[in-house]
Amino acid sequence: MPRALWNGAVIAEAPAEATHKVEGNTYFPISSVNKAYLRASDHHTVCPWKGTASYYNVEVNGEKNQNAAWYYPEPSQAAAQIKGFVAFWKGVQVEA
Repeated sequence: MPRALWNGAVIAEAPAEATHKVEGNTYFPISSVNKAYLRASDHHTVCPWKGTASYYNVEVNGEKNQNAAWYYPEPSQAAAQIKGFVAFWKGVQVEA
């Protein structure tokens, strides 16, 4: 079962069939993410084919990993399958 871990905490965990792999990143359904560890960020980036990404800071045990999670609130039609999903990077370990 894929899961995302950072600073000793499980940030997300979901059955493999509930996740999506896109460009080597595992996207977890938002319902499988422990939202207590997420804080909204004002950071955004644009992917030419997925659209505009929004970010979360991941905060665990008083430590902050800035912009370590991202999602596409309104993905392009080509990336519609990841609407409502979150992916991680910047030291967040994703296990398969």
